Amino acid sequence: MGSGLWQLLAGMGSGVGGGLLAGLFGVGGAVILIPLLAFFLKVDQHRAQGLALAALLLPNGLPAVLHYRREGVPINWRLVGFLTLGFMAGVWLGAQLANRIPEAPLRYGFAGMLVLLALKMAFGKNPEGTGTETTPDLTVARIWLPGILIGLGGGLASGLLGIGGAILMNPLMVSRLRLPQHQAQVTSLALMLAPIGLPGVLVYIQAQGGLPWLVLSGLALGFMAGAYTGARMATRTRGPKLRLIFAGVMAFMALLLLFRA
Repeated sequence: MGSGLWQLLAGMGSGVGGGLLAGLFGVGGAVILIPLLAFFLKVDQHRAQGLALAALLLPNGLPAVLHYRREGVPINWRLVGFLTLGFMAGVWLGAQLANRIPEAPLRYGFAGMLVLLALKMAFGKNPEGTGTETTPDLTVARIWLPGILIGLGGGLASGLLGIGGAILMNPLMVSRLRLPQHQAQVTSLALMLAPIGLPGVLVYIQAQGGLPWLVLSGLALGFMAGAYTGARMATRTRGPKLRLIFAGVMAFMALLLLFRA
């Protein structure tokens, strides 16, 4: 198998895995994209993070968003707008910081984040809500500042570690804005429909001298298919079993990164 075909197929496989995670849990698929890219394609941590951010520039989560909407999960577009403002500023700042950190500390920091996330999901409380409840109208006065700050934190995490900011934003939307879990998930997916990670991607492209576009094409194609499948699974799955699966996947991805290191 030629190296080009292998890169395309490995990118597609990684994209499917990342998309499944994004659709199933409403988090950015980069938490699985980055370890898979590092392990199977042997790319360094900075390039893997840049690739993960670039793969999410396309509206790959659109099939998942449409499925959530068909299941009756609403989207607050005003909140999406405020999240976008904060995210775009945060992702640029995070990418600038990431490219000033050596690879080894960055890789170990990412692995540590995955372990913490696994522990939180395995032993934390179940989020409130099923995702189909109606929510009170969230006025602009109530959501503009929390929305910008939540987006800023998500963008900073996304640029610094290459992860989808939903890992941070979803819990904050549930706890601070009282959104039901599935509404928080579809809000994060809707946020990613626009190329809001572009400021961070441009920083990575400049710092890394470009990105492997063949791998990137495979990532985008695989992610779209995986996100739709994951969303279908999410709206049909309840209970702590789903959280334990998520925790197990995160722990396994951390092990892959440490083994690669």
